[in-house]
Amino acid sequence: MGEMQGRQLELEVTNVAHGGISVARHDGRVIFVSDAIPGEKVLAEITEDSKKSFWRADTVRVIEPSQHRQEHVWSAASVDRAPADRAGGAEFGHIEIGHQRELKRQVLADSLKRMAGVESDVVVEALPGNADGTGWRTRLRLHVDETGRPGPYAARSHRVIAVEDLPLATPVVAAAAPLNDRFVGEEAIEVLETSGGGARLIIGRQKPITIRETVGEREFQLNDGGFWQVHRHAASTLTEAVQNAVNPELFDPKADNLDLYGGVGLLAAAVGDRFGRGVRITSVESDTAATEHAGANLSDWIGASAVTARVERYVAKLAASASPTERARLRSATVVLDPPRAGAGRQVVAALAALEPAQLVYVACDPVAFARDVGFFAEHGYTLTGLRAFDLFPNTHHVEAVGTLTRA
Repeated sequence: MGEMQGRQLELEVTNVAHGGISVARHDGRVIFVSDAIPGEKVLAEITEDSKKSFWRADTVRVIEPSQHRQEHVWSAASVDRAPADRAGGAEFGHIEIGHQRELKRQVLADSLKRMAGVESDVVVEALPGNADGTGWRTRLRLHVDETGRPGPYAARSHRVIAVEDLPLATPVVAAAAPLNDRFVGEEAIEVLETSGGGARLIIGRQKPITIRETVGEREFQLNDGGFWQVHRHAASTLTEAVQNAVNPELFDPKADNLDLYGGVGLLAAAVGDRFGRGVRITSVESDTAATEHAGANLSDWIGASAVTARVERYVAKLAASASPTERARLRSATVVLDPPRAGAGRQVVAALAALEPAQLVYVACDPVAFARDVGFFAEHGYTLTGLRAFDLFPNTHHVEAVGTLTRA
């Protein structure tokens, strides 16, 4: 523990950083400050001073508030509480919703400029739903403390916070969340609402059951504990965004089209519905249960298949061993990829670029990892030719981007 830890400083907050935090400086040193807004003056308590390049701090009191500051949408996360007692998961809830999107736009645009040399005028588009960005979470995870009480973790810690409400959750999920029950011996409780209506609790490691989600007129099956987009309108928003991100002039239905990190086949189905029943596409996903469901979900297309494999191994093997005929079909391919927060990374980008696909549609949930990968693709001759961003996670710092990359 350094000598500054626990000290309180008055700080002028200058700009936003990735991760739901803002930036201030003290004697030339960068300090990352939570629960602040660029332009504010705050009293902040230093929580970490071990890093030579930067410190971390929590806002204790707002001295000069931003015009964009609002009463927090979740009282359990308010700056009025001691920092250790603030619920995590709504770290932008003290910021007016339009300005939240502006800050997310800044993070995405700054990341692209810094890491990929790309200038962008992208805007962060709102999804349908409550104007204040509440009531959208169809899935949430409550952790259980040693007394068996469920709740969210505190911000930036694994301490369970007792809460009385869950304003980001849909009304069905909020009503079903067992906030006042006890689950001694369990680690976590998951609460979810399917698009068919009704809530489901997953307590501990109970055996999964198959549920169904509807997007437009298409139905998808998946395990109740499996991955599905959390915002009630996210699956339909991303379906439309991916369909529009594919350049039809570069799309070949008979090519070896790929859907990487494909989950239960949502985006492969989006491509199939956009371009018809003759589409060939292979969905690649490392989770066996998801791949089994993807096989069923993609049965409308005779040329669609689902493969269980780690994406990095799958594309490396393709790059190393594809036959001349396969190489030709891959060169005319469209590749959709929706990697986890860490992004695709240098190895996957290099292997994909070696296949020389006609276009890639990259669905990104982390702007920094996305910008880094756009930079990697640029090293292999691929340019970002289209970009949209979506507020899939209102009142949090997260933002979703959908980018199209084509050979220069």
